[in-house]
Amino acid sequence: MENELKVPTVAELLAKGEIPDILFWVGCAGSFDERAQKITRDICRILQHVGLNYAILGTEESCTGDPAKRSGNEFLFQMQAMMNIEVLNGYEIKKIVTACPHCFNTLKNEYPALGGNYEVIHHTQLIQDLIDNGKLKPADNNIFKGKKITYHDPCYLGRANEVYEAPRKVLESLDAQLVELKRCRSNGLCCGAGGGQMFKEPEQGKKDINIERIEEVIAIQPHVVAAACPFCMTMLKDGVKIKEKESEIEVLDIAEITARANKL
Repeated sequence: MENELKVPTVAELLAKGEIPDILFWVGCAGSFDERAQKITRDICRILQHVGLNYAILGTEESCTGDPAKRSGNEFLFQMQAMMNIEVLNGYEIKKIVTACPHCFNTLKNEYPALGGNYEVIHHTQLIQDLIDNGKLKPADNNIFKGKKITYHDPCYLGRANEVYEAPRKVLESLDAQLVELKRCRSNGLCCGAGGGQMFKEPEQGKKDINIERIEEVIAIQPHVVAAACPFCMTMLKDGVKIKEKESEIEVLDIAEITARANKL
């Protein structure tokens, strides 16, 4: 974390006799991927700006087990999940926010069967709620005003959990020009990284999925393509780079857009 960000761990709060209202589940990408770390920092800036009592697990957080499960290793998934549930239940965690749709889906839909019952929200839902409650307000002349923005639906946020409106409402609050991709919402196109594909080479075919997706993005000529998943971020950025459109199209997470619009 950067110097101005003092992010407490649950253990540190507990030592002072405090319990966080919300746990920020950082996730593997948010912890270790250099690009996703920027998203993590902006989420922390947003949480601090609105005065939310939050904390992270820090070194006590482990992978949710999503990649293991999607790759077919159910045994490893259950081992990872049960270790995490033991930590979360030990701290009596009730509410979790995460920037990763894969973590979101696993914590929300698969942990309950193993004894982990929490209210789990995606960071786009939290940001939308903060805007609706007047706690976040984009600057009048924010840098996205009038810009053409398109939004890419992550599979595990959209089709798997039907979270379509929250990220769009956040973008609509910017007075930007929101343009939908040809394939969006329940008909959205995968970035190519889900289901464990992030960690392996693609199967042989005529074209990589992220290139197909970026060609759809380029067709509508946006200034910004908004993402809400660290895996999508990697695939979209790679696509923009391969197509040599980095000077024309910026790939930003909803949290980064929010932080810039609010001048945090």
